[in-house]
Amino acid sequence: MTDSILITPVSGPISGSIRPPGSKSLTNRALIVAALAEGRSRLTGVLDSQDTQVMIASLNRLGIRVTNDTSSCVADVDGCGGTPVSTEAELFLENSGTSIRFLTALCTLGHGTYRLDGNTRMQERPIGDLLVALRELGADARSETNNDCPPVVVHASGLPGGSAQVAGNISSQYLSALLMAAPCAQSPVDIEVRGELVSVPYIDMTLGVMSSFGVNVEQERPGCYSLAPAAYRATDHDVEPDASAASYFFAAAAITGGEVTVKGLARHALQGDVRFVEALVEMGCTARYDDDSITLTGGALHGIDIDMNAISDTAQTLAAVAVFADGPTSIRNIAHVRHKETDRIAAVTNELGRLSIRVDERDDGLTIHPGAPQAATVKTYDDHRMAMSFALIGLCADGIRIADPACTGKTYPNFFDDLADLCGTRS
Repeated sequence: MTDSILITPVSGPISGSIRPPGSKSLTNRALIVAALAEGRSRLTGVLDSQDTQVMIASLNRLGIRVTNDTSSCVADVDGCGGTPVSTEAELFLENSGTSIRFLTALCTLGHGTYRLDGNTRMQERPIGDLLVALRELGADARSETNNDCPPVVVHASGLPGGSAQVAGNISSQYLSALLMAAPCAQSPVDIEVRGELVSVPYIDMTLGVMSSFGVNVEQERPGCYSLAPAAYRATDHDVEPDASAASYFFAAAAITGGEVTVKGLARHALQGDVRFVEALVEMGCTARYDDDSITLTGGALHGIDIDMNAISDTAQTLAAVAVFADGPTSIRNIAHVRHKETDRIAAVTNELGRLSIRVDERDDGLTIHPGAPQAATVKTYDDHRMAMSFALIGLCADGIRIADPACTGKTYPNFFDDLADLCGTRS
C-alpha cells in the first residue's frame, strides 16, 4: 500500500450492506482458550490481521499447533490441556496488546523460560499490574528492563494459584488474561479488581468465550472472581463480525445521511461495541435491529455529551461523526485510551486541529466543536483506529489524505477497499 491514500468524497447519501471481518478481540480470546483446551477445536469467522497472525505464530512457537486457512477464515487448534508444550520460546507481538497480555498469563502455565517482546510502542505500553498479579499467584513474571513495560520474561513451573488483585483503570485486558489462565492453575484462584474497571463489556466477552469452552466463573460480588481448577473442552466456536470495525460503516451512514446494514451482528451481540449504534441514535440517527443484522439510517446530527468508557474503542469514530453535528460533542471517561496503540486523546486532538477543527482536550476525554474540515494529510501514529476513523471525514470533505494506511492491517487489512465498495468510490 502507498505512503498515503486520498479519500474520495461521496456524491450523496450512501446505501448498502456489509459484513465486517471477524472480531479481533474475540478471535484472540478464542485462540487462547482453544489453545488451553483438551483436544482439537475448530474456530470459524477467524480474523486474519497482524494482531491475530502474531498470536497464531506465538502459539505455534509454544508448541500449540494452530492451522489457519485464511481463505475460509477457519482455524483448527490442537489444545495443550492447560500446559504449553515448549519449554522455551521467544515471542514477538508487534504492537498487539491483547496478544502480549494474554500470552504472558498463558506462559506462566508452562515449564520453562519465555520471553515476550514487541515493537517500540509496545515497549512503552504498561503491563506491570498484570505482572504483579501473576506474581501474587506464584508466577515468576517480570519486566526485563524493570520499567513495568515489555520485554517480559517468564520463568514458569506452572501457576500455583491463590489470591490476587489487579488494577482495573489501565486495561481490562489484565483481568481477561488472568481469567483465561486461572482454570489451568494448580489450585483455586480468586481475583479482585482494584478500583474502577474500564471497558467492562470486554470482560463479558472473555467470560462468554470461556463459557463456550465449558468453564464458568463465579462472581460473589462485582469485581470479585473465583475460579476452581477446570479443564476447557474443545469445541467448534464461531467468531462474531467485529463490532468495532462495524462502527466505521454505521458512522459512514450517519455522516452522509445514508443507510447501512451490518450483517452478522445483533442487539445482544457478545461485543459491547454494538452499543455504538445507541450513541448515533442519540445524535439523531435511527436504528433497526434484526435477528442477524443492524441497520443504521442517518439523520440531522446533534452534539451530545457521552461517557464512552465501556465502548472506548469507538471513541475515535464518534469524534469523526461529531465534526458534522450541529453543536459540540463531549466524550468523557476514556483516560485509559492514552495507553493504547498511541495516546488516542492527544492524537485525535492533534489531527482534528490539523483539519482546522477546534477541540478542547481534557485528561479523560475531549470536546469536539463542529466545523468545515480543511484539506490535510492526517497522521495515524501507527494506530489502525486513527486511520479508519479519520477516513470517514474524507467522505464529506475534500482533500483528506490518510498517512500510512497500511496500519489498518493490525485488525482490518481490507478496510479501505471495503469502505470504497460500500460508498461506490472504488476506482
